[in-house]
Amino acid sequence: MTIDRRFRGPADSGNGGYSCGLIARLLEPGLAEVTLRVPPPLERPLVAEEVGGRAAVLRDGDAVIAEAKTIDDFELNIPEPISVEQAEVARRGSPLHGAHPFPGCFVCGPEREQGDGLGIVCGPVGSDLVAAPWRVEPSVPAKGDEVAREIVWAALDCPSGLSGLLVPELGTSVLGRLAVRVHGRIEVGMTCVAIGWPVDLDGRKFHAGSAIFSGEGELLADARATWIELKD
Repeated sequence: MTIDRRFRGPADSGNGGYSCGLIARLLEPGLAEVTLRVPPPLERPLVAEEVGGRAAVLRDGDAVIAEAKTIDDFELNIPEPISVEQAEVARRGSPLHGAHPFPGCFVCGPEREQGDGLGIVCGPVGSDLVAAPWRVEPSVPAKGDEVAREIVWAALDCPSGLSGLLVPELGTSVLGRLAVRVHGRIEVGMTCVAIGWPVDLDGRKFHAGSAIFSGEGELLADARATWIELKD
C-alpha cells in the first residue's frame, strides 16, 4: 500500500489515524488497535503483512511502521453529544486558524481546501472538550455511500490530539496508538459532529478520547488514543 500525499498529517508523513485505518482494514471486522512505531512515509510502496486475521504489520523495508491487532473492548467515558451549531461555533473560534503545528493536515489543517481535507478544525467547548462539525464530502474514499474505514479512523484521530488545547502544559504531540469502535454507518453527504477530550497526562504520554456523532446525536464511532509529546 502507498500513502498518497493528500492524506498527510505533518508535511512529510501520513496522517496517523488514516495510516492506522489503512492497516486496520487487513484485520477481521470488529475492534482494532494500531500502534505507530515511526512516522508513516508518503508516496512510497509499503508492505502490509496480515497474521491470522487478528494481527498485521506495516513495513518500509526492514523498518516496522505500524503494528495492528484486534481487541475485545476498551473503557472510555464518552461525553454527551453537542449540536452541530455548537460545534460550528467552536470551529470558527478555534485558535488553530492562527497557529497550527501541521496546517496542511488532511483532517484538521486549516490550510486545506473544502473537499480536499476533512475540515475538522476543532475548537474548545468550555473546558472539557473540543469539537468541530464534519461535513462528509463526496471526495472522500467510500464504498458506495459509506465512507472508507481509514477515513473514519482519520476523523477520530485529530480531535483526540487537539483536546490537548485544554492541557496548557502539553506541547506539540503526534499519535502513538489508536483504538477504534464503529457503531453506525457514516455516509457521504452527512453532517456529523466530532469531539475530543483529555483523559490523562503521564509524562510525555497524553491519553485522550474522541467520538463522532450524527447531527441528531447518535454515536457513530469512538476512539481511545495515546499521543506522544515531541522533544524540543
